[in-house]
Amino acid sequence: MDYNATTPLEPEVIQVMTEAMREAWGNPSSPYPTAVTFVPVSKVSGQVEVEDILAAVRPATCLVTVMLANNETGVIMPIAEISQRIKALNRKRAASGLPVILVHTDAAQALGKRRVDVEALGVDFLTIVGHKFYGPRIGALYVRGLGELTPLYPMLFGGGQERNFRPGTENTPMIAGLGKAAELVTKNWEAYEAHMRDVRDYLEERLLAEFDKQRIHLNSRFPGTERLPNTCNFSIRGPQLQGRVLLAQCRTLLASVGAACHSDQVDRPSPVLLSCGIPFDVARNALRLSVGRSTTRAEVDLVVQDLKQAVARLEGPPGARGAS
Repeated sequence: MDYNATTPLEPEVIQVMTEAMREAWGNPSSPYPTAVTFVPVSKVSGQVEVEDILAAVRPATCLVTVMLANNETGVIMPIAEISQRIKALNRKRAASGLPVILVHTDAAQALGKRRVDVEALGVDFLTIVGHKFYGPRIGALYVRGLGELTPLYPMLFGGGQERNFRPGTENTPMIAGLGKAAELVTKNWEAYEAHMRDVRDYLEERLLAEFDKQRIHLNSRFPGTERLPNTCNFSIRGPQLQGRVLLAQCRTLLASVGAACHSDQVDRPSPVLLSCGIPFDVARNALRLSVGRSTTRAEVDLVVQDLKQAVARLEGPPGARGAS
């Protein structure tokens, strides 16, 4: 009587396992030859170039995925043009019997800060996540013409929830919260965008005014390139002013040196900034400040003053900067 320790297999379980050993004998963790091509961004615009995407397409290519807005620089990628060009390419590929290329964009960083319209973007898949636009930490996937125009296959199996695409009981409170957050964005995105742009622009003006313009480098400004209205990525030049070191000296400011998903990089400069052509010694000093719906100009003033005092503490009196 030790059924708490273990239990025997039911006959039905043995049958399923036997079938799996007979039919699904391959190692699911084996490195099967699925090729992925990474396309760099332009050092001039900070964007991925449409022509570079098309040049990377191979006969076996089946998916192109590009983020709508970069989470460190805020740069908006030319998703609508990429979708249009891929659709035109698909017509030619169909005549040659090549697979259709589907287009996916990760809109997590963009939604809630600018207009996001799947029809205008022309994508087949679009992902969002609630905690980026004042909703709960739950995501959603948009699929154009699910099952008719765009194929989708489940990764998990079990119950028939979510039309058999994902098993498990739905998290109703989180789903409701995501829906309400999306509803608020639909109604108010123009006001949100205008407010955040005003405060972000004021922040950059104050940084340039309070620090020597030769010391401030606005890492997310690329000539002629659109960016998110709330994102300011900048560096204060100086050998002692690495991003993490500077933040540790701040008394008021809570911010990031880059993306949370790259937090394991410790003191290494952001690979995103380096790929955009930002020099190493500038990139390692980077801070990413992102304003929100309730951020005020008064808060910006406090943050800039906090940064000035932190820089002063790190560099010491003006006469001591050159001594070491």
